Amino acid sequence: MPITLIAGLGNPGSRYVDTRHNAGFWFLDQLAQQANESFRNNDKFYGDICKINSCWLLKPNTFMNLSGKSIAALANFYKIPAEQILVIHDELDFPVGTIRLKKGGGDGLHNGLKDIIAKLGSRNFLRLRIGIGHPGHSSKVTNYVLNKPTIDDQIAIDHVINSALKEMPLIMAGELNQAMQVLHSLNLP
Repeated sequence: MPITLIAGLGNPGSRYVDTRHNAGFWFLDQLAQQANESFRNNDKFYGDICKINSCWLLKPNTFMNLSGKSIAALANFYKIPAEQILVIHDELDFPVGTIRLKKGGGDGLHNGLKDIIAKLGSRNFLRLRIGIGHPGHSSKVTNYVLNKPTIDDQIAIDHVINSALKEMPLIMAGELNQAMQVLHSLNLP
């Protein structure tokens, strides 16, 4: 089943542009740039949108923990089922330089995913999870995700984003198994 909505998660505003939590935004910015498209604000969908062929790209302006409001607004308006939605987000539980594609699942204690599941009423959307590493203790997570990665971590994250961008035609066409084989075998640069 082809993907008709790709949502990248992050926080709006210049304070958060370079923070780990914005890995989903980084990915979508690169995807749009490759297609020579630009995002424009859309108040109806609470985010910035553009379109590549028949697929919407969405960067919610609702802040991470309320991402579902934006995604559900666009999905409901265009009658896009959860199975045709791909959410791209940072993943604390994966080492930096790891990227994984997954069908469905829980929220993994990710507040953005928790809100999306609640607002869509479904867990059956795809997730592209970009590893950002873990600070070691739960008390350090908020500060960690809301700060810039180290130079080495940024290089590793950029590497997996660039590699995953090459697989987007397969993912967007719904050829997930083939894309997973490539993505799940990526190594650090």
